[in-house]
Amino acid sequence: MWSHLERGSSPVDWCESNYSISPLIAEFVNTVSNILFFLLPPVLIHLFQEYAKFVNPAINILWILLMIVGLSSAYFHATLSLVGQLLDELAILWVFMAAFAMFLPRRYFPKFLGGNRRKLAFCSSVVSVLSTGFLVMHPAANAFALMTLALPAIGFLYKELTRVKCARVYRLGLRCVAVCFLAKFCWIIDRLFCDAWLSINFPYFHGVWHILIFIASYTALVLFAYFHVSEERPEQKPLLKYWPSNNFELGIPYITFKHPCKKDNGHAI
Repeated sequence: MWSHLERGSSPVDWCESNYSISPLIAEFVNTVSNILFFLLPPVLIHLFQEYAKFVNPAINILWILLMIVGLSSAYFHATLSLVGQLLDELAILWVFMAAFAMFLPRRYFPKFLGGNRRKLAFCSSVVSVLSTGFLVMHPAANAFALMTLALPAIGFLYKELTRVKCARVYRLGLRCVAVCFLAKFCWIIDRLFCDAWLSINFPYFHGVWHILIFIASYTALVLFAYFHVSEERPEQKPLLKYWPSNNFELGIPYITFKHPCKKDNGHAI
């Protein structure tokens, strides 16, 4: 077990040259490129105060989990330890499962759940625990499993975008999908064409992936939060806004309400 904590114990090593910038950090750019995972979630917690009050305070769990993803990823790339790799990948898994439990539209619920979101959250927790055990025992399957999880997420996002009537939300959805595919492209070319990037002294596409996947991830969570209220609390009339200026659509998106109202126990998770 202690050997898994040792530097370099992970079988995964990205294209960036190890210890080329700092003698203490294995992959310096891949480590510091997680900075958005630390800077943006506190801002999102602030912007989603109204959502947490009138819809579901559990939204803040997602922003905290994103910070854990960034911390785990930074630790992994700084040490290239197997424990760091597992923490990084499992944190991503738990973000997926928490968002699934919170935002899956009730029309997709299996019949045995009876439309009860608490039961869905419990089943998702059980699946997450079992998946965590499996992925710890078979770490080689982690990257494949996580990439596979992204496919239904993109599918659900596309499906919901076809139902939305707000042009502003639709534009944000298109940007989210585009950034997601660009992020995946950077991940793939970093793995497949490392020699080419080393030859031009730019082996940093995995660092670019960190930035793009954070933008795609938090944007997708904002969109699903909007879809959730639109379907389950339509009387609140959710509004998509941007910070620091609502007229600048490349700012930080968040959800507010035209008619906020106190949530009841039947809508809490």
